[in-house]
Amino acid sequence: MMQRIAAEVGFSETAFVAPASGLDRIVRYYSPEAEVSFCGHATIATGAVLGENQGEGIYRLATAVGTVSVNVCQRDGYYEASLTSVEPTFSLASDALVTEVLAALKWQHPDLDRSIPPAKAYAGAWHLVLAIADANRLANLDYDFATLKALMLREDLTTLQIVWRESPTVFHARNPFPVGGVVEDPATGAAAAALGGYLREAKLIKGPTTILIRQGEAMGRPSRLIVTIPEQGGIVVTGQAVRI
Repeated sequence: MMQRIAAEVGFSETAFVAPASGLDRIVRYYSPEAEVSFCGHATIATGAVLGENQGEGIYRLATAVGTVSVNVCQRDGYYEASLTSVEPTFSLASDALVTEVLAALKWQHPDLDRSIPPAKAYAGAWHLVLAIADANRLANLDYDFATLKALMLREDLTTLQIVWRESPTVFHARNPFPVGGVVEDPATGAAAAALGGYLREAKLIKGPTTILIRQGEAMGRPSRLIVTIPEQGGIVVTGQAVRI
């Protein structure tokens, strides 16, 4: 039934929450085509709704990947939610995988920013992080949907986290999500947490620190994800929600 409802809704993920009250809840996430182990932006949205209905507090969400705490507070008239991810990890991507993905994106190896090597990163779901050297390349996303979907299913990837680094603490991101039956995510909290964990664990950024990820702008759905990277432990992703 949850899968059918998610397909009817048609958003990149739909979160189903139970029970109807309390600080301890169970959450399951579905894309239009499949259940997803963890979804960050749906967790932020869930936190905002919980705040509206029950008020500020720290909610403990039992997910398929473990318990995720969500700190909900009011800020400037809106409910803001901060999730703390499960422990992140990463592994560098093989040259063969990167070559296949670039072909599906219709890009070339020189398009990559080699200061952030391609990697599989995890903070509740697996994402392939690809850093692009030129902002104009990031702005032009026109990929082979079927080919990329097949590659991602084979590699157990939820999205591609394609980023361009504007400055040491500001990143722009686009996230293809063909495995969910969606061309692109406007915001991807799980990938934001995975990126933060990768940057820390690979010593590409010095913690503790905070970065901003700007996503969804090219598709007319601008999102701002605040990623707090502590010295160790889960990555904190903060955002607000809007009604659609």
